[in-house]
Amino acid sequence: MSRRHRAKIRDLIVESKYNDLALTKFINKVMKHGKKNLARKIVYSALNEIENQLKKPGIDIFNQAVANVSPDVILKSRRVGGANYQVPTELPREKSNTLAMRWIIESSRSRSGSAYYLRLARELMDAYNSQGPAVKRKDDIHKMAEANKAFAHFKW
Repeated sequence: MSRRHRAKIRDLIVESKYNDLALTKFINKVMKHGKKNLARKIVYSALNEIENQLKKPGIDIFNQAVANVSPDVILKSRRVGGANYQVPTELPREKSNTLAMRWIIESSRSRSGSAYYLRLARELMDAYNSQGPAVKRKDDIHKMAEANKAFAHFKW
């Protein structure tokens, strides 16, 4: 991280199909090697699969899944007097959503089996139902933050 300048936040071109900024960010995170069209096809296919299975709008399922996986707090290491403490720190909504998207993508990539869009669809449906590895990761972080709540006064 640079000490001189704050990173400049760039404007994103919102996807035309769903007109949702969060979905645009998700597509950019799914993208590998600059192949945005492929990432777009994967995400749209996953949303279509969700719509076919749940008979609900895919974008609503996506937004609820991200909300279910988004953590409220995260642990940061602080060195105080020769000891390292895991200090629970609140997260801004933007960082929380970014982590949620990253965890959903990581857990869908680690699933075994069929085509990637089917694995992504299954992971989004699990997150929508508050199940799966991405939600478990959030719950684990919240449990650790609760256990280390005594060190919250080390925040600065």
